[in-house]
Amino acid sequence: MAAGVETTFAAQTIMIQTDILIIGAGPCGLFTVFEAGLLKLKCHLIDALPQAGGQCAEIYPKKPIFDIPAYPEILAGDLVDRLMEQAAPFKPGFTLGERAETIVKDDEDQFIVTTNRGTVHRAPIIAIAGGLGCFEPRKPPVDRLEEYEDRGVEYIIKDPEFYRGKKVVISGGGDSALDWTNFLADGVASEVTLVHRRDGFRGHPDSVQKVLDLAGEGKIRLLTNGEVVGVDGEEHLEGLTIKHKTEGDIRLETDHWVPLFGLSPKLGPIADWNLNISKNAIEVDTFDYSTNVDGVYAIGDINTYPGKLKLILCGFHEATLMVQSAFKRIYPDKNLVLKYTTVNGVNGF
Repeated sequence: MAAGVETTFAAQTIMIQTDILIIGAGPCGLFTVFEAGLLKLKCHLIDALPQAGGQCAEIYPKKPIFDIPAYPEILAGDLVDRLMEQAAPFKPGFTLGERAETIVKDDEDQFIVTTNRGTVHRAPIIAIAGGLGCFEPRKPPVDRLEEYEDRGVEYIIKDPEFYRGKKVVISGGGDSALDWTNFLADGVASEVTLVHRRDGFRGHPDSVQKVLDLAGEGKIRLLTNGEVVGVDGEEHLEGLTIKHKTEGDIRLETDHWVPLFGLSPKLGPIADWNLNISKNAIEVDTFDYSTNVDGVYAIGDINTYPGKLKLILCGFHEATLMVQSAFKRIYPDKNLVLKYTTVNGVNGF
């Protein structure tokens, strides 16, 4: 059956046929389209989010990223745009707003993947690039917290302009809390307070030092050894109660509170696909990032192996090697000759 065509499956159900079915349309999934396209392999992507880009598009499109080669700084949303532009010549298909639910094999050794909305896909290769899988923010145990969600309490900063001229309190000690404190303090919010329950931070040393410098210059308020224990306000959040280790209870007036305690990842239905899983991640062979199921690969943050680094650029490397292996599995009798884009260009593939 030719790649990229639609056919009839189970009577009236339309089935999408492709060469590589990618679960997850984040940066690693999008770059897979490009690398597969260089080998003349067609790709179709499934993502539970309503648009491509994964967390970069949905959670922090305006957050700057500093470790993408050739980009000293690029916003996460802009990176997605560039990856979409790079993938466009190879005309990928998308099933968005749907979750990959079940996987079975047919008698021709092809995988049949059906979504929660009944869309059926068929491919000889599955590439799981689902990032953290299904995820939800870790919420602090504060009474009445739900009453103020989207009324002053946010767990994700999508657009920093939303906070322009506002008083903002951020809680957390990791990279997200540090990065957004530094960003919002740079002429965006009128006041920024960072609250952390410990003295030390878990984030990058440069980000930690910048926060300490801003606090020393009086440009932010830094409260360590404290945590938010109460929220108050009428129709909108108006204040927070902070329990401090030495100063007791402190009340802060604020327009917004952003507790950034990370995401709680869940593999979702993929956990039932008979894959070897360790600590909520899929075990892979670093030779080609294959899983224990022949024909199924896992790349990006969703996989695990000794020395694993959860960086986008590492996921790009994994995708590149993965598609080479996928080609050999689809076409075992064809010789795979490495061609360089500097010689052939993209249109030459």
